[in-house]
Amino acid sequence: MEEIKLSVKKVEAHLSGQLELRERVLKDSRDVISACSKAIIGVHTRRMKEAERELAIAKTLLQKLKAGADGSVSRYLVSPETEFVEASAVIALAKGRRIPSLDSLKTSPEAYLLGLLDTVGELKRLVLDSIMRRDTFEAKRYFETMEGIYATCSPLAVFDHVANGARRKIDVARMLAEDTRGLIAEETRREEVSRSMARLERKLGSASSKRTG
Repeated sequence: MEEIKLSVKKVEAHLSGQLELRERVLKDSRDVISACSKAIIGVHTRRMKEAERELAIAKTLLQKLKAGADGSVSRYLVSPETEFVEASAVIALAKGRRIPSLDSLKTSPEAYLLGLLDTVGELKRLVLDSIMRRDTFEAKRYFETMEGIYATCSPLAVFDHVANGARRKIDVARMLAEDTRGLIAEETRREEVSRSMARLERKLGSASSKRTG
């Protein structure tokens, strides 16, 4: 029994170390997620410098987190990496740039896919913000990106058992894209009516001037 007791003590020490590592990873993950959330809020409130600063903080925290983690807790890195991909993509798009690649962000493939899909929801918010500012061109640009992400990622639903949650996020992305298509169509019709009214007013004004002249 002595050999078993010694072995069990080694097991206990190992598990205790893994538990401590897990708790540390989860805590640091929350810090990354918080910074990413602040970065996205900065985009929607049009405070881009603040958004970029928070994204830089998230990147540094994530790098330290990954450096101190091992394979046994790698599954806990998916969530903060996913948030980092989303925040990076939203900031890039808001600045008129392309979505960063997997290689440039250096995240796991699973997190990259999930982060891209989460970006669709933030793009809908950007579409709405653009419509409120009467910037239909920008709204359409964001919408095209939404559709592009959905079309590109939807075939990967078959890997839901590997990238947990991918299928659900793809379904959500489809519904968001369809809903946003309706908003874009409605805004386009509104602009067409507005332009028609403006042309009619100019014609009536011109005709009135000729009569009084």
